[in-house]
Amino acid sequence: MGKITRVSVTFPPDLLNDFDEVIGKMGYESRSKAIQDAVRLFVSEKKWLKEEQNASQTGIILMVYDHDARGLETNLTEAQHHHSTLIFSTLHIHIGERDCLEAIAIKGKASEIRHLSDELATKKGVKILKTVIVTV
Repeated sequence: MGKITRVSVTFPPDLLNDFDEVIGKMGYESRSKAIQDAVRLFVSEKKWLKEEQNASQTGIILMVYDHDARGLETNLTEAQHHHSTLIFSTLHIHIGERDCLEAIAIKGKASEIRHLSDELATKKGVKILKTVIVTV
């Protein structure tokens, strides 16, 4: 391992308490190691945003949405049909009285995946959207 750089980070007390609780349950011996792992994961997840726009990417879009939101299911279906060349499979799970989880397997140009991800994320009724790109 190369040289280590010390940095200072500020946290809201509630977030730090939650972080400490989680890393304690996981068995981390230090905050530093847990923060390094968290930053690595963040960088890995976001690195694809910098990739060449025409580079081929593969991954999953995970989305939680309120199926009772007016017109949402129609809007989501239309967006997915519009980007059907990117989508290889979808999995739909009912996770509550109103909430559904959808996992969309994708493969295509980074720019097109980003466009689909942004289009879905901004629909009213979509609660959470996470794009996970797998780099091999």
